Amino acid sequence: MRTRILVAVLAVALLLAGCSSGGTRDDGRITLRFQSLAWQQESVEANRELVEEWNAGHPDVRVEYVQGSWDSVHDQLLTSFEGGEAPDIIHDASDDLADFAYGGHLADLTELLPERLTSDIPSRSWQTVTFKDRVYGVPFLQEPRVLIANATWLKKSGVRVPTPEHPWSWAEFRQVTKRLSGDGKYGVAWPLKEPVSATLNLSLSAGGRLFHRDADGKVTVRFEEGDEVVPRTVHAQANTDRSASPTTLGSGGSDTLPGFFAGKYAMVPLGFSYRQQIVQQAPKGFDWQVLPAPAGAGGLTQGVSPQTLSVAEDCPHKKEAVAFLDFLLQPENMVRLALGDWMLPTGRQALADPALRTAEHGWATGTALADRLRPAPAQTVRGYPEWKDKVATPALQEYYSGAIGLDELRARLEEDGNLVLARYQR
Repeated sequence: MRTRILVAVLAVALLLAGCSSGGTRDDGRITLRFQSLAWQQESVEANRELVEEWNAGHPDVRVEYVQGSWDSVHDQLLTSFEGGEAPDIIHDASDDLADFAYGGHLADLTELLPERLTSDIPSRSWQTVTFKDRVYGVPFLQEPRVLIANATWLKKSGVRVPTPEHPWSWAEFRQVTKRLSGDGKYGVAWPLKEPVSATLNLSLSAGGRLFHRDADGKVTVRFEEGDEVVPRTVHAQANTDRSASPTTLGSGGSDTLPGFFAGKYAMVPLGFSYRQQIVQQAPKGFDWQVLPAPAGAGGLTQGVSPQTLSVAEDCPHKKEAVAFLDFLLQPENMVRLALGDWMLPTGRQALADPALRTAEHGWATGTALADRLRPAPAQTVRGYPEWKDKVATPALQEYYSGAIGLDELRARLEEDGNLVLARYQR
């Protein structure tokens, strides 16, 4: 009986060891678990190929590819951190890192990262993963928001077509969409099912900040003049000018594409990576082009939350995990990842690659915007996920639909929002 009990205990111990984050096998080989959120076929293939190439060249440090999902990553990571089962290498987005970093779940990479990597990625990108002067991830992919336009429609209308050198202002953009509308068609379709990120990041072009940090580090929400420009433009297009389709305000980006292809909307503001879906789904002969988003007092500046790679604090082999990151983000590999995700790399060397500067599919327009990308306003704000879900999302959705006015929007973002953020700053 005592022998059977001992065998059972050993079996349970081995099972738990197999579920833990990372480890060393009896033969001395290290195993690291890499959770990737790649979802497009080209991106998944690129990530898997790079893992295989690493494993072929590093027999003593094996990386296991684990498929994650953007839809559930925050809650999944929170559960895995609390349960001690987090992957060693974590793919996420920079605006999701603050609570994990402050909570002690992510490793401080400040002294572990190679100089090659830290010097190749601009300081503005490192700001998105820096909390209390410590680095908790590597920002490696980013995407500006752009206007995807029906090129034939724009040409026939005779409107001035914007370029990164001569973009539309927000006021001009509103007038253009009015000119393009009529007979049941709309100049623009705003997909604002998730309105917060788009609104905040585009508002940087108009000088908006929304989140203000005092000398003590406390963050408060103030909805000021620059923060009003983008919401007021969208509200006017949807409710006054009738130049924005009201039915797409509650839709996701992909939901607008059938109507775009059918000629219901002249333009759709989307993330740069949506170009892949357009290439795959557009009917034969459909002529489209990529335009820069409108500019305001801040020019073409807009906020981004880059995709990131972090290492779990519980990972027992942090140096080896960082060595894998260094391999994964070599310039030529960063280009492969960018092409697979149809996004822009953060690294300067990768961004200079000719494959990312061709006019085909609007790559050149995207790379022209790279220098104007800045950390998203909410990047280091603790409590942002709750503020976004419970306060900002419903308030913006009601404002854009015309259910509430600008003063009510301001009150809810500031008063209700500051109550939420205060709980995280005590």
